[in-house]
Amino acid sequence: MDTLTQLKTPVTNQTTARDAKEEVLLHVRRALISVSDKRGIVELAKVLRQFGVEIISTGGTHQTLKEAGVAVKSVSEVTGFPEILDGRVKTLHPAIHAGILAATDNPLHLKQLHEHHIEPIDLVVANLYPFEQTIARENVTLEQAIEQIDVGGPTMVRAAAKNHRHTVVVVNPDRYQSLTEELAKNNGAVSFQTRFELAREAFQHTATYDTMIASYFSGLHSNTALPDVVTLSMKRSDALRYGENPHQLAALYGKFNTYFQKLHGKELSYNNILDINAAALLCAEFEKPTAVIVKHNNPCGVGSGETLLEAYKKAFATDTKSAFGGIVCVNRSLDAATAGAINEIFTEVVVAPSYADGVLDLLMKKRDRRLIQQVIDIRSAKAFDVRGVIGGLLLQDQDQHRITREGLSVATRRKPEEEELEALIFAWRVAKHVKSNAIVYTRKDRTLGIGAGQMSRVDSAKIAVMKATEAGLDLAGCAVASDAFFPFADGLLEAVKGGA
Repeated sequence: MDTLTQLKTPVTNQTTARDAKEEVLLHVRRALISVSDKRGIVELAKVLRQFGVEIISTGGTHQTLKEAGVAVKSVSEVTGFPEILDGRVKTLHPAIHAGILAATDNPLHLKQLHEHHIEPIDLVVANLYPFEQTIARENVTLEQAIEQIDVGGPTMVRAAAKNHRHTVVVVNPDRYQSLTEELAKNNGAVSFQTRFELAREAFQHTATYDTMIASYFSGLHSNTALPDVVTLSMKRSDALRYGENPHQLAALYGKFNTYFQKLHGKELSYNNILDINAAALLCAEFEKPTAVIVKHNNPCGVGSGETLLEAYKKAFATDTKSAFGGIVCVNRSLDAATAGAINEIFTEVVVAPSYADGVLDLLMKKRDRRLIQQVIDIRSAKAFDVRGVIGGLLLQDQDQHRITREGLSVATRRKPEEEELEALIFAWRVAKHVKSNAIVYTRKDRTLGIGAGQMSRVDSAKIAVMKATEAGLDLAGCAVASDAFFPFADGLLEAVKGGA
């Protein structure tokens, strides 16, 4: 009995009853395998052959399977047409796509397949050309990128995902194990629920792929840094316990974990991640050994020094009360002396580019403390600031402008002295990362008082003075920076009154 005759015969995987469609199993008899990422593909193919599945394949995948001793038929044998145009045209043929797209419980489809001598394809295993890896290489040319734009692969994947009632589609090598387990459990068949989940993953796969290509082309010869159409496609990297509040759902998407690797401690929370991001961006403003302490997305102390310990002590002295339970970020390898000082109070997260010998052992003694290694210099990362609003998004390019003395102009009759200028530059670099209205009092190497996030610039100025006074820090002769609008002298007068 040939395959078409079998499909016309009532079996467990085929039914015309509408209310039973989502309950049936699909027996896999014929598979098409065409993968760029060949991890585990030989092992999967061997399992399929154990269930008597006929395998057809293309180019490099066909060669890999053949060399591994797997019985495999080339796509050219099925289509009667050779691969042409340097492999650009392989699977784009009715003998392939009709086999993938046929609704095998539809008598008309079965009749047409029979008339054209086309066999159904029950399983498509495919992943796409490595476009993302290609454009990540230095000095890659447009021509090289274009050659890694897959055409036949996405077409097959989308066709199989559309027809998931009758076709299984697998795009992720990590799924091979669970697929083989299900085939063993169901005697060579796959459930509708699995087919649906795999189809959803397949559409996400092609959407992400097309988004990468669109984003790459949007970045070439663009007249604007912001795209006309925003296409966001990021894989979920972590499911978080909850969001900003316990009743909110939250997850982390994208490549944050590529930049920041957790070495110890319980999982990061939504608020932890925001604070790590804020602390690392601020710390990256400074070249000298620097320590930043962040709480609720705002710095409560920043210090620079000849050593990291000196820098941390200056940052901590700004606001010893708020530092409790905060996040500490440093821009040098964390040494034992600085780690010991940090360890004296409860610190929720520590971020460093590396840790000296023995430091991790010391800090790991507190089980719940998160220890993070910043493995990539974030100053090289291109990013946008994205905020959700009702019905859409707000998008802006990230503020990567760095305050330098060469970029400053003096608006007052008296020019600042050298130490005043250094203090002012330090203050501006911190103020850039403080929520409006920001008031920041500094010396040339440390913060003295920070007023953040107030509706009134006058209140911010008063709060910053209050914090400095509580910490026993003298504001006389310090510099002050603010992002606030000053239509009146009131905020400035508060700063003068405080000693700036």
